[in-house]
Parts: sequence; C-alpha cells; structure tokens
Amino acid sequence: MTMSEVERDERRRKGRVVGAGIVALTVLVVLVAVWQTDSHPRTDDATVRVNYITVIPEVSGLLESLPIKDNQYVKKGDLLFSIDCRPYEYVLQQSRANQALLESQIVDDKRRIAAQGSAVDAARAGVQSSHTGVAAAVSNIDAAAATVARAQSAAAAAQAQLTLATANLGRIEPLLAKQYVTYEQVDQARTAVRVAQESYNGAESALLQARAQQGQAVAGKAAAEAGVSQAQAHLGQAIHTVDTVDTLMAQRPVLAAKVLDAELNVERCRVVAPFDGYVTNLNISEGAYAHPGTAMFTLLDMRNWYVIANYRESKLRYMKPGMHADLYLMGHPDRRFSGTIESIGYGVLPEDARVAEGLPEVDRTLNWVHLAARFPVRIRVDNPDPQVFRMGETAVSVIR
Repeated sequence: MTMSEVERDERRRKGRVVGAGIVALTVLVVLVAVWQTDSHPRTDDATVRVNYITVIPEVSGLLESLPIKDNQYVKKGDLLFSIDCRPYEYVLQQSRANQALLESQIVDDKRRIAAQGSAVDAARAGVQSSHTGVAAAVSNIDAAAATVARAQSAAAAAQAQLTLATANLGRIEPLLAKQYVTYEQVDQARTAVRVAQESYNGAESALLQARAQQGQAVAGKAAAEAGVSQAQAHLGQAIHTVDTVDTLMAQRPVLAAKVLDAELNVERCRVVAPFDGYVTNLNISEGAYAHPGTAMFTLLDMRNWYVIANYRESKLRYMKPGMHADLYLMGHPDRRFSGTIESIGYGVLPEDARVAEGLPEVDRTLNWVHLAARFPVRIRVDNPDPQVFRMGETAVSVIR
C-alpha cells in the first residue's frame, strides 16, 4: 500500500470521527434545547396588559371643565372633568326646602293634635258629668215618687176623716130639732167637718205638689239623658277630628331619599381620578354635552402591569402559580424584567363550538395534524418601568 493510500484512509477515518462527533453534538444540542424548552417554556405570543376603566359620566349636562389631555399622566384625586351642576343644585335646594316644610308641618300638626286631645278630654269629662246628672235625676225621681206616695196616703187619710166628720154631722144635725143633742155638740161636729175639709184640701195640695215635683224629676232625667247623648256626640266629633302625623311621618324617608339623591347628583358633576394612570382615547372638548352611560375616555391603571402569555396546552404541566418568569419587550429586547405567574387560564373558546337545533354540530373531517390549543397565562410584572411599558405591547416570556 502506497503512502497516499494510507493518508487517504487516515483522512476518511478522521472524517468519519468528525462526522460522528458533529451528529452526536447536534443530537446533544437538540436534546438540551428540547429539555430547556420543556423545563423553561418560552413563547413570543404574549402582550403587555394593564387594568383600565372606561370613564363614563353618571349625570347629563354641558361639559364645563376638561383640564386633561389625551395620553396625560394623572394622579389619584386629580380633576378629570366637571359638568355644569347648577340644575342639580336647584333640585337639591328644592328637595331641602320640601324637607324643611315637611318638618314644619309635622310640628304644627303635633300642636294641633295636642289641642284636639284636650278637646277630647273635655268632651269625655262632659260625658261623665252627664252620666252623673242622669244618676242624680234618677235619685230625684225616686224621692219624688216616695213623696207622692206619702202625699197620696195623707190625702186618703184626710178624705176618710172628712167623710167620717161629714157623716157624723149628718146624724147629729137632725137630732138638734128634737133636742136630742145640744148646740155645742152640733158645733163640735161642724168644726170637725171644717177641720177635716182643711186637712183634706192640704193633703190634696201636697199631693199635687209632689206629683209636680215627680214630673220635674222625670223631665230632669230626660234632660240629663239628652245631655249624655249630646256629650257623647261632642266626644265622637272631637275624636273624629283628632288627626295623626303618621301620614306626614311616612313622607320623611321619601324626602330624605330625594335630598340624598340630589346631593349625589351634585357630587357626580365633578369626576376625579380614582388612581394614578394615563388618559387615553380622549376625543372630546369642553362644551360637549355629556350623556350618562356614554364613554368619554379610558384611564389606564398604572399600579399593576401584567403580561398575558399564550402557551400551548402541552406546556402547562410545567407551570403553576407563583413560578418566576423572565419577560422581554419587543421594543426593548435588551432589557429583562422579572415576573410571577399569577394564574393560568382554564378555558378558551373551542374552534368547533357550534350548535345546531340544540345539538352539537361536528364536521366529518379527517385531520392529519392536530394543532395544540393555547391557554392564557397571566404573569404579574414585578419591576415594571412605566416609561417603557405600554398597553398591548408585544412581549416574550420565559418560565424559570
């Protein structure tokens, strides 16, 4: 074998060794890359996010002041805009006046009710007095009836005495002509008749007087009973006229709510920044008419920044909340920012999410390649730079 052939064999052997080394190194690099990719998932399908609010007026009116500009940085408590609040101040003044008027009416009605209560008490006293008068009238009737009974007995006794004396005189007077009796006996009999007649007349007068008193007592009872009816009528009228303040008291919460609502509307005319942030999408000017529910601009919350990174479902098993992440911005690839996984998404809309007449609609297709679904991973930026970070900026995340 010549020298040239030996050299060629040596070169071939070295070439095979070098080729095997290159293949082995390539395989090793691929394995390391695969291991790195699996243990430290990486994606450039990520965007910078920040919480934001849409500033919407809660009352309508002319935009009186707008001291901010688009893309301006504002601090918490800074005035964003103010609306002409004069119409709402008028409503507030009217509400407070109505509330004060109601309180005055309640005070006046309480005084009037107190006076009406005194009238009711007086009417009740009158009813009680009338009942007492009726009882006294009944007692008078009973006394008058007893008096009439005594007068009737006295009149009956006097009438019997008169009848006896008259009968005795009638027997004695015929005997005087025959001188069976004396003149003195006849005079005594006549005197007895006169005395009996006087006694009878007195008894009759007393009876008439007792009956008259009895009639007066009956009339007094009737008058007392009429007084009771009249007093009860006055009492019923007094009770009927007594009003209560319940109706007015029930209006207190309504008027108080109107005052609070008016005060709230006045406060809503001035809108201040609820947090530090940037104003964006401002396209109005002073003098515009603000409508409730119509957005005026957007305010970005600069306190917390996030990166929403969409990772393939096969990489999610290597992640969990609390893990560290390296973040890079497309506009500043030379700067590395630190982040922490805050949460991992649990749902995305499937591509075949279709329903036909209540049943799922599935296409009869044969897919040779299955694309992995991507789920959003929310990463909180630990050291954001407000001068660099922008909402919606492209980012790259690497989970460590």
